[in-house]
Amino acid sequence: MLRPAGLWRLCRRPWAARVSAENPGSREVTSGVSPRGSTSLRALNIFDRDLKRKQKNWAARQPEPTKFDYLKEEVGSRIADRVYDIPRAFPLALDLGCGRGYIAQYLNKETIGKFFQVDLAENALKNSLETEIPTVSVLADEEFLPFRENTFDLVVSSLSLHWVNDLPRALEQIHYILKPDGVFIGAMFGGDTLYELRCSLQLAETEREGGFSPHISPFTAVNDLGHLLGRAGFNTLTVDTDEIQVNYPGMFELMEDLQGMGESNCSWNRKALLHRDTMLAAAAVYREMYRNEDGSVPATYQIYYMIGWKYHESQARPAERGSATVSFGELGKINDLMPQGKKSQ
Repeated sequence: MLRPAGLWRLCRRPWAARVSAENPGSREVTSGVSPRGSTSLRALNIFDRDLKRKQKNWAARQPEPTKFDYLKEEVGSRIADRVYDIPRAFPLALDLGCGRGYIAQYLNKETIGKFFQVDLAENALKNSLETEIPTVSVLADEEFLPFRENTFDLVVSSLSLHWVNDLPRALEQIHYILKPDGVFIGAMFGGDTLYELRCSLQLAETEREGGFSPHISPFTAVNDLGHLLGRAGFNTLTVDTDEIQVNYPGMFELMEDLQGMGESNCSWNRKALLHRDTMLAAAAVYREMYRNEDGSVPATYQIYYMIGWKYHESQARPAERGSATVSFGELGKINDLMPQGKKSQ
């Protein structure tokens, strides 16, 4: 369980302009942010991307943004651990939706030669955390990546892709910019994230106002991720899920932290205003249903981790169908089927 210090914390092919990574020159390379209100023609337009940019910029401008970084730093460290699990160096890597650089701070220059950090919020890039890796900041939208085909050896993304309107197209773009035998390692919020807050708000709003509106953005289901990665062209897929529980003094402290993280809802169909009585009722429901023994209330963050590789002829491939020489029915006789020399080892 992650417990922040102190009671407050306890408690397909892109068609955007291309950027070459061979000779970036200066730190600020380009702006690939999509025009206001634009989205892919085939996308469901669920999220207001311009509002999300404003929310992230506001969060990055706060006097003490590190107060709200605990969750993103934790997930960033877990992404870094997965990078270290791969026994190779990556000359050129990309962090998609980097925020203030929550992954780069846990990596070293022996593993990553140069790091491109991409985010749609310019204030997050300006206030990025220190790292020993040479970095290049690029202001760009995750839905419109300004990079050429076969550019990066590694692409990572932590807690950013759940705000993308067209996730299939975003994954296709990531596959497109990866070199053959390149790898994508990502993390995004899952469907059970903040279920305590969602249930409390729905119950209170139904009781006080006769119905409820969505106040927490929709999330992708874990069984859809493998299909989406495969459809984007990735192979040798790994998808796993984890939960991080953080305890807060109450519901209002949780909501304040979500705002400080830049994780407030930006769905187009969000309700602009909740009545004061409804909010107080929701806080009471939250405490009544989920309160811990010490008086704090838990908030659950479900995290989906995904790993996918871009095909290269050197990669190991499964044997052709029907090429097996032993059937599953004979597995019980495996000792009899093994050569005598191997049985004695």
